[in-house]
This record gives sequence, C-alpha cells and structure tokens, in this order.
Amino acid sequence: MVAAEDAGKIGVADRLGIEPGSVVQEIGWDEDVDDDLRAAVEERIGSDLLDEDADEVVEVVLLWWREGDGDLVDALINATTPLAEEGVIWVLTPKTGRAGHVEPSDISESVSTAGLAQTSNINLSADWTATRLVSPKSAKTKR
Repeated sequence: MVAAEDAGKIGVADRLGIEPGSVVQEIGWDEDVDDDLRAAVEERIGSDLLDEDADEVVEVVLLWWREGDGDLVDALINATTPLAEEGVIWVLTPKTGRAGHVEPSDISESVSTAGLAQTSNINLSADWTATRLVSPKSAKTKR
C-alpha cells in the first residue's frame, strides 16, 4: 500500500509525464525550488536529476525560472541543446503573488521566439506552476 504522501509525490511526476528510467535535467535550481517535486521526480526516474552542466541527451528538462533570472529566450534555446527529438521542457515558475512570478504573456512570447510550442499549463504545488513546451514538429505528431 502506498502512503498518501508518496501517492502525492508520484502524482506530480505523472502530471509531468515523467516515465520510470527517463533522463531528466534540472536547470535553474535555487533555494526556493520545490524539494518535494524534485524528490518525486527522482523517485520516479530511479536516479538523480542531471545538473545544468550535464552533456547527456535528456528526455525532460525542468527549467526553474523566476522574474529577474535573465533572458528566457536564451535559457530556452540552451535547454533545447541536450533535448531528445521528442523531449519536453517544463518551465517551472512561481505562481501569481509569489516572489519571482513571471507573467504568462512573457513566457508565451519567449517560447515563440525560441521556436518552441507551448502545449499546456499545470499547477504543481502551492508555490509553482509549470508550462509544457515541445519542438513544433513534436506538437504536430501528438495531435
């Protein structure tokens, strides 16, 4: 039997579409990230998250992003470099009213400029929301 706390953690990894054994890279870690979310993803994949300096091909990028972190377009372009052809980038941003909140319009504009397609948004936790991005050809094949 799975404890309620474990079920909640696994649920977050499910909602992000992360499969057991996936290679997941984390970019933009800081003291304010959601450690429960990170633990849930690591539990699901059965290994540690790769840091931003890793040079492996990855299936999922978790990009923690806050207002003031720099140029989101550059960050997105850099995040696509190690990404597998059918890979997904999740831009994790603080929710409205939280320190570092990023306006959805700023994300949409950056996504378009970076040549990516935005497919969905989900609420991850009390403090974080996530925006799912794919390369446009991946978006077309999923229809």
